[in-house]
Amino acid sequence: MTDLFTPFTLKGVTLRNRIGMSPMTQHACEDRSGKMNDYHVMYLGARAAGGFGLVFPEQVAIVPEGRTTVDCAGIWDDDQVEGHARVTAIIKRQGGVAGIQLGHTGRKGSEVAAHDRVGEYGPGAQFPPDHDRGWQTVGPSNVPYGGDHPFDVHALTVDEIRGLHRSYADAARRAADAGYEWLEMHFAHGYLGAEFFSPLANHRDDEYGGSLENRARFLLEALDAVREVWPERLPLTMRLGSDDFHSQGVQFEESVQAVAWMAEHGLDAADMSLGFNTDDMETKPPMNDPGFMLERSARVKREVGIPTVCSWNLGVPQNANRAIEAGLTDVVLLGRPALSNPHWPLWAARELGHEAPFSMLPDDWRHWLENFRGHAASIGLPPAGVWAPEPEDEIAMLRSA
Repeated sequence: MTDLFTPFTLKGVTLRNRIGMSPMTQHACEDRSGKMNDYHVMYLGARAAGGFGLVFPEQVAIVPEGRTTVDCAGIWDDDQVEGHARVTAIIKRQGGVAGIQLGHTGRKGSEVAAHDRVGEYGPGAQFPPDHDRGWQTVGPSNVPYGGDHPFDVHALTVDEIRGLHRSYADAARRAADAGYEWLEMHFAHGYLGAEFFSPLANHRDDEYGGSLENRARFLLEALDAVREVWPERLPLTMRLGSDDFHSQGVQFEESVQAVAWMAEHGLDAADMSLGFNTDDMETKPPMNDPGFMLERSARVKREVGIPTVCSWNLGVPQNANRAIEAGLTDVVLLGRPALSNPHWPLWAARELGHEAPFSMLPDDWRHWLENFRGHAASIGLPPAGVWAPEPEDEIAMLRSA
């Protein structure tokens, strides 16, 4: 039976298990350069050493204006490749596969870091275009996100859209040069791809707006641009804002059709996430339910016929494992659990009674933990099985299965 610890092969790449680390923005680049540095090598290498099969850095911007903050990572310049190459090398050295998520924040960029405050601007607020740490944001239409993102948005021209597609392709070339072996397109969370897909942000009346086919055009053309340069043997996936939870926004039925079109354009796997194109959702998403995106993930697997990866509230090992066993998704992605526990795969293996839990780790680490152990407690880990989920933790899993 396939479980959380079974290897997974997609195209010419094999993950050692079905556990991935989601992209998590760190705001840790220095001198506004967008370059990866020692922090990223430490942070991402630790997760690979902890047993994650697939490891993503944060969303990586294809142009400077595509960042969330001036301290976020990019791959719009050849000078940035060296830092990325250091990251991919340490991930590979520790047994993981390095993935990169390419994206553009669109109208939600030019922000204060979520943990920071700059003068009168609080965490997550948007700087005005003329601020030293801000810029003119862009989007499909001049429709500000609202709230603490009030500033006008530059509506992209068709020529500018085509220029961004070239930037996606250039970024993908650099990603391959840097040693990444899995590329994800970020079309979710209210960023540029999600904005074009959603009627809440896209009010265009040309070939990029209006009908579902037109609203998906930006995404498909970006995918085509990357597919032309990204090696065919390496996985090309995407994360889609598949539901805005708003009557005027993206509906999940539309997203299934969009994924089917993407599969025809060479998409290898899909990750269904939230649109986040409004902070005024009419229907409250079940964001506190374990694995609440699994039902959607399973539907895409059935109806489109491509593999899926899934995130959102899968940090309980029993729930994550059941999602794989039930065939609801092919890979589980963890964000906050990966931040809180860089050895989550090892912990999960012990909790689930894996016969060789230390096999999650690199051989040199594994040797010292499996041998010469002395007293069992001195190894620094609690006994396996001391924690078990409450019954309500499994409600959404059972409902999905």
